[in-house]
Amino acid sequence: MSSVSQTAATPSPSVLLPTYARAPVAFERGEGAWAITADGTRYLDFGAGIAVNALGHAHPHLVEALTAQAGRIWHTSNLYTMPEGERLARRLCEATFADRVFFTNSGAEANEAAIKMARKYHAAKGHPERFRIITFEGAFHGRTLATIAAGGQQKYIDGFGPKVEGFDQVPFDDREALLAAITPETAALMIEPIQGEGGLRSVPPQMLRELRALCDEHGLLLIFDEIQTGVGRTGKFFAHELAGVTPDIMSIAKGIGGGFPMGACLATEEAAAGMTLGSHGTTFGGNPLAMAVGNAVLDVVLAPGFIETVAQTGLRLRQSLAQLKDQHPEVIAEIRGEGLMLGLKLHTPNMDFVAEARAQGLLVVGAGDNVVRLLPPLIIGETEVKEAVARLDRAAQAVEATLKRPAAE
Repeated sequence: MSSVSQTAATPSPSVLLPTYARAPVAFERGEGAWAITADGTRYLDFGAGIAVNALGHAHPHLVEALTAQAGRIWHTSNLYTMPEGERLARRLCEATFADRVFFTNSGAEANEAAIKMARKYHAAKGHPERFRIITFEGAFHGRTLATIAAGGQQKYIDGFGPKVEGFDQVPFDDREALLAAITPETAALMIEPIQGEGGLRSVPPQMLRELRALCDEHGLLLIFDEIQTGVGRTGKFFAHELAGVTPDIMSIAKGIGGGFPMGACLATEEAAAGMTLGSHGTTFGGNPLAMAVGNAVLDVVLAPGFIETVAQTGLRLRQSLAQLKDQHPEVIAEIRGEGLMLGLKLHTPNMDFVAEARAQGLLVVGAGDNVVRLLPPLIIGETEVKEAVARLDRAAQAVEATLKRPAAE
């Protein structure tokens, strides 16, 4: 029997498009790392809205920034100067490799901007034939027609007509296939430093360095999709810092808004040179509400010691998960990831484990390659780590119990 009540999300059949298998639980409010239902049931949130709620629920600094801005002005459009947007862009540039920023509403839009920027870079140099982008198996770059083509996963492409042209996918760790895929039409390489949806697969630092060298050798742009890995989640501001490599273009989202919808495309001056007046646009991207929240997120994440604490907390969690693996070898096969972007590769069906964890009052997220993702708010401490591991232990015990039941005749 579940140790936590399951609250029905709606009392009658939903009229929402049935594209999600929604769990039978609805949340009314949140406090830090906890999500709370209308009847007061508390869940330890180690999904954080799929790595979105970087500072947890109802963080006071974010709430103050959003409500203060809401009382002033919500939307003006990009036809006018937005001082908070200028400020946020400058702060992002000062903290990264970038010289230019374009704000979006989501990660998929940030990736669309990155793809267009890479193509336009070569076209502006007189080589419009260089439009193809090499991506890697297991990738997830969004749900638009271009980004599902970039991700290359057939389950997302099927049924939506011809695949958008211009993407060449190679195996995750096959250097020879990568070299063979580079042609005179290639514009860029695009990769997640750690695949999130693909199963928490980390790209080895040496591979990222080789990709940088290949781009320099062949005149290609290097695009990092840091939508899930960015803004402190891996124990660095951005995951590519772990390898000492910088991209030409980077897409970000999720954590930068702390729960408010926002993303951005960051680039060097050279990579962005083709994006001139009228070449790209957005109605809502960079709106005053998002910019206020984004600046508030950076206030916290870039404060001295914050990211270092994330790295230390992530190490403690990983060590505890390694012990958990030893205790449940029939369930847990491998621990993956960096910082507070961790995954359990399982022997048993991952979504069964997700359900058992939820029954123990712990929210986790499924991923490809039969992995369960642990993506807690970056503000967790030792107490939340211990509680999460205890609930994971009980979930693993519940899964083990099902393995020992005799098969139904």
